Amino acid sequence: MRTEHFTAAGTWTAISGTADSSTAQLPERRWGAVLTADVVEYSRLTSLDEERTYFLYKAHRRELIDPKMAEYRARFVKSTGDGILAEFETALDAAQCAIAVQERMVERCKGESMDRRIVFRMGLSCGNIIADREDIYGHDVNVAARLQTVAPAGGIAMTEKVAELVGPSLHLPLEDLGVQQFRNMCLPIRVFQCRVPGEFDS
Repeated sequence: MRTEHFTAAGTWTAISGTADSSTAQLPERRWGAVLTADVVEYSRLTSLDEERTYFLYKAHRRELIDPKMAEYRARFVKSTGDGILAEFETALDAAQCAIAVQERMVERCKGESMDRRIVFRMGLSCGNIIADREDIYGHDVNVAARLQTVAPAGGIAMTEKVAELVGPSLHLPLEDLGVQQFRNMCLPIRVFQCRVPGEFDS
């Protein structure tokens, strides 16, 4: 699996292989805002035309998503096949990055057949996480991944805490979806969603 970190120099640095025991560092505990994203119906798209889907996805990453992650100061980014796991210092950075990407995706997909578009859905959570050079871990990382699965196509789902932190600063309304129980989660989670206006929400 490919792990990438954004550096102050403005480049993505890949980290591969396992750490040498003599240089391994203890994991860091810190507060972070977690963004997860994946492609809606990716398996169906690849079954229709896997090469087209692959190159289109990589173009969206290269031309839009990775630059936006850098612009909003993501301090950790990892590719997860057809998806992305990223961490930001603030919930507002994560939310504004997510909205910026989704709004631009509406523009980038204009003119494409509805059944062949690359459409992302995203989940946002925040809290204390465990981080090392290869990954981020913890309850809120898992929560973001669960929220992504209930996000509308082309939209964003987030926890109540994220909604409280970012709601007043966003130019799009948040919709309260109520409390939901997710698989393998001990406690239910109150979910809010943000829909980006465009053809995806029709």
